[in-house]
Amino acid sequence: MASEEKHIILETRDLAVGYTSKRKSDVIASGISFSVSEGELVALVGANGIGKSTLLRSLAGMQASLKGEIFLKGKRLSEYGMLQMANELSVVLTETPASKNLTVLELISLGRQPHTNWMGTLSEEDKKAIKFALEATNTETLAQSKCYELSDGQLQRVYIARALAQDTTLIILDEPTTHLDLYHRAYVLKLLKKLANETGKAILYSTHEIDLAIQLSDKMLVMTHETCYFDRPKNLIADGRFDSLFPTETIDFDKNSGRFTIKE
Repeated sequence: MASEEKHIILETRDLAVGYTSKRKSDVIASGISFSVSEGELVALVGANGIGKSTLLRSLAGMQASLKGEIFLKGKRLSEYGMLQMANELSVVLTETPASKNLTVLELISLGRQPHTNWMGTLSEEDKKAIKFALEATNTETLAQSKCYELSDGQLQRVYIARALAQDTTLIILDEPTTHLDLYHRAYVLKLLKKLANETGKAILYSTHEIDLAIQLSDKMLVMTHETCYFDRPKNLIADGRFDSLFPTETIDFDKNSGRFTIKE
């Protein structure tokens, strides 16, 4: 029996991203076509400066794209209002929040802002969403801690919990494993994989942890200076898409192990 077809949550068609000024447009990356379906974990990888963060900001509606189309649940992203967007898409950025004086519970509760009434009162449904987010990210014991008291790994789980509490169909994360040690890098990516599988949410994240992304992601978008490749990790490996991602005189990619090694 055929498996049930998954619905596409995010889709781009021939997208170009970058920056505009009065004189010209500065294209950082172009020809970007890919999709993220419900329950999928998709990794965005590429060298520094290739345009990963610029692409994510465009996908999140934080800056305009230069060309092409972005669709969220089949509707053009440009047609969404701010509140509509907040109900469908949550973002976890690498920037430090304005105030770390909040408790973990207070920060996670902010994820419910798009759903609360004009007084910001939490309903029973809001409280259930927050409780679920705490449990899913294993942050219940941290609920009353101040955010400034947390380690980087704990804080990253709290950010993910806030996005979960927002209860959107799509979660976008910009380098969620930055500043984390190997254990916590693996922990966070395994957590994202688990959340995608168990909640059915579409999750797109950028990362420099390409080895881990190959092992854990359902699909990957590989950005190079020439073009972008999108497929399942094993297909990207077979097609040699990782071979020239970095200077070959320094780093080599082993197709058999799916890992990068430093040349002597």
